Amino acid sequence: VVEDAFVERKLKTYPQVKTYVVDVLKHYLTTENLYDEQDPSGKKTRKTLAEMLLTANGSGAKLRFEKLKRLGDSSLYISGFFSDSFQRKIIDVDYYVDIGKMAYESLSHDVEEDTFAKLYKEISNQFLSLVDVLSLISQKAKMTDEENILRMMDVYSKNGLLSDGRNSC
Repeated sequence: VVEDAFVERKLKTYPQVKTYVVDVLKHYLTTENLYDEQDPSGKKTRKTLAEMLLTANGSGAKLRFEKLKRLGDSSLYISGFFSDSFQRKIIDVDYYVDIGKMAYESLSHDVEEDTFAKLYKEISNQFLSLVDVLSLISQKAKMTDEENILRMMDVYSKNGLLSDGRNSC
């Protein structure tokens, strides 16, 4: 799916970037990975991007790396997969893009290994294009979900059965 989206968007980049995008998608398949902590009532919460950036910048080298990576990854995922949810919001997708680009740019300067420095630099430079790739994947996933729902409704309307053969009553 990722490869197809890169081809459809005519995005040429390092193979490691594609692998990185796959890893980001795999990580956020579990919804809990979007949240940072729980409040006293047990409700899951997320820090704002500004709070995440402030915490990262005030941390030691190892923790700074982890927090910047999380900031960049979550910005990439959210701005790509949920870009349509930013309509009519005070904070728009451009804010997420700017923060994500900045996080990956910082990572490219913080890592010692040249391979990772190039990877994070490329992600920063191609961030908006990568958001577009994720947005395309998200749109196709939603179309698939809608098609599955319509197919189930069609099966139900024809014979009163759920798609697995059980009677709905």
